[in-house]
Amino acid sequence: MALTAGIVGLPNVGKSTLFNAITKAGAEMANYPFATIDPNVGMVEVPDKRLDRIQELIPAKKIVPTTFEFTDIAGIVKGASKGEGLGNKFLENIRQVDAIVHVVRAFDDDNITHVTGKVDPVDDIQTINLELGIADLDAVNKRLGKVQRAAKGKDEEALAELAVLNKIKPVLEAGKPVRSIDFDEDEQKIVKGFFLLTSKPVLYVANVSEDDMADSTASKYFQQVKEFAESEGEQAIGIAAETEEEIAELDDADKADFLEAEGVEEPGLNKLIRASYKLLGLETFFTAGGKETKAWTYLKGTKAPQAAGIIHSDFERGFIRAEVMAFDDLDKLGSEQAVKEAGKLRVEGKEYVMSDGDIVNFRFNV
Repeated sequence: MALTAGIVGLPNVGKSTLFNAITKAGAEMANYPFATIDPNVGMVEVPDKRLDRIQELIPAKKIVPTTFEFTDIAGIVKGASKGEGLGNKFLENIRQVDAIVHVVRAFDDDNITHVTGKVDPVDDIQTINLELGIADLDAVNKRLGKVQRAAKGKDEEALAELAVLNKIKPVLEAGKPVRSIDFDEDEQKIVKGFFLLTSKPVLYVANVSEDDMADSTASKYFQQVKEFAESEGEQAIGIAAETEEEIAELDDADKADFLEAEGVEEPGLNKLIRASYKLLGLETFFTAGGKETKAWTYLKGTKAPQAAGIIHSDFERGFIRAEVMAFDDLDKLGSEQAVKEAGKLRVEGKEYVMSDGDIVNFRFNV
């Protein structure tokens, strides 16, 4: 499962700084547009305190967190949908990701050039959203021409596609994203095949100053981003990207001291990673004890045999049953034996839909 969240934004808003902090991958940074041309991809561990608690109650030789991908995409400029800057290439890179982490500048600094000459995060958001919407509308219009011809022959597939395109077009023309439309299950399958930019789920990230790190709500710029995000039904979080990059380079002891001095419990990146993970529709199950206690990523709605297949294809092919306990039950009752005695250890079959936090032992035979 190679789902990835793409980090997008105007040039010089802190995208690559944030990517570096997340992945420690050393993406190129420079104070001029298009320092990043080809997208950088990095794996990131998902911080999950449940792993440590499981290890405490069901000891294993090691613990292994789960991971997922972030992609750092070069800055978009006004006119990108018409090929301005490196527009077409960048838009195609966005088309390949599964969710968008939209970074906007929310700090003042005369030493860092803003591509429009002023700090206005909502205007920045609208600039990019407009470019994505124009690109989608162009794609929809091109597709409509082909589908309308096929639909004249009463082709059922073409007729279904035509109905969805006619549902999408007026929304895009009104300047709204495709994700704002309610689609049924069949329509969603059709929409997915269009790879439309504004159909992707979005998380807005305000890159705030270090002074606002402990409480991003104190930033007037963050408040503007938050209000805009809420108007779209989306989430916004504040991150001090440059400071987070510095924190990421520290060892555990120095990191703890730094966070305490800043008055925060954990790096802001942890919140960003978890929010992006959720944005992608990802959840976590655990296997515990023995050689390792490990977190595994699955797509929400996955059934037990397919979850078993994430560990090994033989587990899915020879699936018999899943022995499942909820993390919350283990945490509350204090031991695996206590969970069993309380009747909280369940035996689930092939139709069981996994729940976030399940601790599972898969039984299989091949």
